[in-house]
Amino acid sequence: MDNINSEENNNEFAELLNRSFTETESLTPGQQIETDIVSIAGDTVFLELNGKTEGVLDRAKLADKDGNIQVEVGDRIKVFFLYTKSGEMHFTTRISGDKAGEAGNAVLQTAFESSIPVEGFVEKEIKGGFDIRIGEARAFCPYSQMGLKRVENAAEWIGKNLTFKITEFSENGRNILVSNRTVLEEEHDKKIAVLKKTLRVDMVVKGIIKEIRDFGAFVDIDGIQALLPVSEISLSMKALLADPWDEIEAKYSKGSKYTGTVARVTSFGAFVTLEPGLDGLVHISELRGDSSDSVPVDKLKTGQKITVLIKDIDKGKRDYHLSLLQQFRRMRR
Repeated sequence: MDNINSEENNNEFAELLNRSFTETESLTPGQQIETDIVSIAGDTVFLELNGKTEGVLDRAKLADKDGNIQVEVGDRIKVFFLYTKSGEMHFTTRISGDKAGEAGNAVLQTAFESSIPVEGFVEKEIKGGFDIRIGEARAFCPYSQMGLKRVENAAEWIGKNLTFKITEFSENGRNILVSNRTVLEEEHDKKIAVLKKTLRVDMVVKGIIKEIRDFGAFVDIDGIQALLPVSEISLSMKALLADPWDEIEAKYSKGSKYTGTVARVTSFGAFVTLEPGLDGLVHISELRGDSSDSVPVDKLKTGQKITVLIKDIDKGKRDYHLSLLQQFRRMRR
């Protein structure tokens, strides 16, 4: 009985093995599979396959613009089959237009049907957009599909190798329409997904200021543009600074004299800054003249240095009241 079961198991294993060989060896160019990274050696990434042959992928296909890759052995990735050579099955994450045989007509049609990224060379500017060379094929990229936003000088794209998605493929490859913007939008969405997993409220991050506007500044955080608004609704630089109210009772005391700077004069009084973030009010009653007129004294100007007396401190309400010294009152008469 054990011999019979053993024979059945061997036959079943052999059948599964032969089936896996057939399934792997019958891949067609452009077909997408999901597989694991077995090892990374030099410029080659080795992929796990179910057949006799090895799967190989150029390391550059997984690298960013600085040459760094974000994957490691054991990671599962999606790749596209290209061809078999010398017992090795070659795969890609995008089709290169500068390699012989990799951007043939059949492969480009599969790239269109399977939404495989392709690399193309921007040869020249033509009516409505750009002439793109992908291997021996020619494609057209409209202005609206080049980059995430339109640039002032379209000529700056000329001579660059970029990644595109084929959005239209007809007339046996004589009419190919491509989009660079689609690729960039997909990459942007992936970066946002990664940041969502790592960022949290009140987290301190480093960024590079890319643009300054009246309403705030755009800050680049790991390739994503974040807004640093004037009102500091979503991203705050002020939050990184120490809060002066935390130390106010240790540095200032009720009934003591200090020198401050007039920040602004209003109809109800004047605000005097003792240090950045600490503005106290001198009430209008301290600024009145001999008459009942409540207009602030003319001699009190913004930016003026004056000596004041702290009348009261309310840390809970983040408020304190000041009084002008008698010598200033005499001076204004």
